[in-house]
Amino acid sequence: MRAPEPTGRRWLNTGGERVRLSDLRGKVVLLDFWSFCCINCLHVLDELRPLEEEFADELVTLGVHSPKFEHEADPEALAAAVERYAVHHPVLDDPELSTWQDYAVKAWPTLVVVDPEGYVVHVAAGEGHVEALGKVIGEVVVEHDAKGTLHRGDGPYVPPENPGTTLRFPGKVIRLEGGTMLVSDSAQHSLVEFAADGETVVRRIGSGERGSTDGPPTDELPVGDLPAGGPVTDGPVTDGRVRAASFREPAGLALLPEPVAAEVGYDVVVADTVNHLLRGVSLADGRVTTVAGTGEQWRSGPAQPGAETLPALEAPLTSPWDVCWWDPVGGIVVAMAGNHTLGLFDPIAGEIRRFAGTTVEGLRDGDVTEAFFAQPSGLADGGRRLWLVDSETSALRWIEVSPEGLENGFEVHTAVGTGLFDFGHADGPAEQALLQHPLGVAVLPDATVAVCDTYNGAIRRYDPETGEVSTLATDVAEPSGATLIDGELVVVASTAHRLERPVPPGVAAQLVRGAAQQVTRPATEVAPGEVGLVVVFTPPPGQKLDERYGPSTSLEISASPSELLVEGEGTGTALNRRLVLAEGRESGSAADGVLHVVAQAASCDDDGATEHPACRLTRQDWGVPIRIVSGGPDRLPLVMGGLDDQES
Repeated sequence: MRAPEPTGRRWLNTGGERVRLSDLRGKVVLLDFWSFCCINCLHVLDELRPLEEEFADELVTLGVHSPKFEHEADPEALAAAVERYAVHHPVLDDPELSTWQDYAVKAWPTLVVVDPEGYVVHVAAGEGHVEALGKVIGEVVVEHDAKGTLHRGDGPYVPPENPGTTLRFPGKVIRLEGGTMLVSDSAQHSLVEFAADGETVVRRIGSGERGSTDGPPTDELPVGDLPAGGPVTDGPVTDGRVRAASFREPAGLALLPEPVAAEVGYDVVVADTVNHLLRGVSLADGRVTTVAGTGEQWRSGPAQPGAETLPALEAPLTSPWDVCWWDPVGGIVVAMAGNHTLGLFDPIAGEIRRFAGTTVEGLRDGDVTEAFFAQPSGLADGGRRLWLVDSETSALRWIEVSPEGLENGFEVHTAVGTGLFDFGHADGPAEQALLQHPLGVAVLPDATVAVCDTYNGAIRRYDPETGEVSTLATDVAEPSGATLIDGELVVVASTAHRLERPVPPGVAAQLVRGAAQQVTRPATEVAPGEVGLVVVFTPPPGQKLDERYGPSTSLEISASPSELLVEGEGTGTALNRRLVLAEGRESGSAADGVLHVVAQAASCDDDGATEHPACRLTRQDWGVPIRIVSGGPDRLPLVMGGLDDQES
């Protein structure tokens, strides 16, 4: 299939120039369909960095930004996101999803490889494809080099200016003893302690460079002389100095209770998001240590909470976005945005386990072992309740001890939010209220809950007693976290690069009667009754499915609402499934429902000679909005890797 020419509103990172595939003949082109709300898309941005470096002369990566939320269609918001996440390739702003539809994309993220003659040769949905893409691109380079159709050289990327501010896209804030504040300076890969005014810098912790080094807050001389075996220090030495600790886009912060901190030797737990680590910070000297995670991203594991407790330093994590000490569990709850779960870290035992969620992205309440979450991104201790915000379902939720007591576990409840594709800015009764991709939450002195309603640029208030939602402040630049200082709410205004106090003491909440909104992504039309769902996966060149220990694939399917799926729910090993769908509803909604599909495939190198070949797991989660239409297609293909022969 010849690749369609990308079309959209404008290009970023090109110096204002338009990019055309026809002008890139002779180059391998990788199209990355993404949205900046999507954690899987952010994973892919980091996965692609080494690939872009390896094929710097042959490959041109083009981001195609296909927004899910209304806020993401704002050109200024997209420009900020491109800077925030250090995207170093051209990005097409495609607010109407024109290019998305031209390429028949069905999931964020999706990657499309176009050869030097302009033909689509490979498609992959989801994350974890970098090795496969490397093999595909390598083969295309060899083939077209031999044909004389490969042209090496620079691509169209033009780096933007780098403005200097004290904070750059900060993430979260907490109050420290004594009234100072600690802020995660996410885009500058460090932590900053401020005086109580929120402006005077007390100290910075971290080098400001991407990395995962443990050590002191700044470069310092090593302790003692340098013996032959190395320095007497726990940090690397360069030019005779111990290098400062480093982070990669740190976010959540949690202050440990004093007795716990005294026992473990650190005071603050940091969600070091892109490193997939938890870090500990000693406030006495600013020294940073790794306390949980291997640095490798979680790909697969036990599906149920509590199924496995691991030594914290041996457990792979996935994009921890926020952390919170909660007394009812006696540990740090971790918002594991990368796989839509909550973890539980015990600092004293040095162990971590799944606390809540199944890894299926969605909104489902009930027992923590069965609940669905969708990119949990903010946590707040409310005593008996742990408050949380799920960004992808635009939901405010809470977990509480079950009425029978601790021995019977915990339950998940939703205060505001209805599903993956509904959002807006509307106040009133909680069941009618709407948020848009909230990232932060805090409990106010009167026990009401303040929500950083990020994509609405607002601070919202939920009253658990009355069930009412109201608006405390508007025109806050992507609020992402908040804390209380002497009873006053201090908010991280992320895209304004500062802390703000947007809610003056005694201010009255207002009611905003906004309209409900839904994503512009078109629903996939399917027929009622029997539908064949097929997940397309072809191992990349030089690999084969790993069937040494049984089936190498798995497929899990569920639906929202559950009655949408008459037959076909559950988990199996085949990548195809006969579904029976209910008749379409007359609700007037954008879709009759959402199919939740989780597919996995294990593949290994196929050289025939290696006793222990290198193996890897490919995984993709789809939340597919579907509309049931009489006479619609009875086949639903989802491409995880390769090409769908029937579609191409």
